[in-house]
Amino acid sequence: MENKHVASIPPEILAQVQVHIDAALELLAPYLLPLTPEERHDLPKMGNKTLSFVEKAQDYAHHYPQLCPSYLNVAEFDTDVTDATGLRTVHISAKQLSDNIDDTVIVAGSEAYQAALMFYNAVKAATAQDIPGAKEVYNDLKTRFPRSKRKTEE
Repeated sequence: MENKHVASIPPEILAQVQVHIDAALELLAPYLLPLTPEERHDLPKMGNKTLSFVEKAQDYAHHYPQLCPSYLNVAEFDTDVTDATGLRTVHISAKQLSDNIDDTVIVAGSEAYQAALMFYNAVKAATAQDIPGAKEVYNDLKTRFPRSKRKTEE
């Protein structure tokens, strides 16, 4: 088994990262709008393909105000475009950070689980050989060992 996750992240580094994340959340809190899953699903999304359409419509709204419907607030339109495009850069960086953290959690967790399985199997073998202390350790670990539930036949 090749162990890719070999450098332990010092607790002071994790604490510093948490301070920075908390600060970013605090800075953005007055501007962020959490959505329910239903709201997120129901809203039309602006992506790379629709960005040029939005920017062009905004430009035309400024150059041809007579074409704007009375119910369109162009100042609010400008605010929406500015924040949607401005947050994209922050979102990309935050997503990259989140993905990298998630990947590292997966690798570290997988390697920890594999190491635990190696230890468990060694203890199991030691129990079969009546090595002192092995039976107690094995009995404790086997109650915690995650097993898939088998379907019972009716």
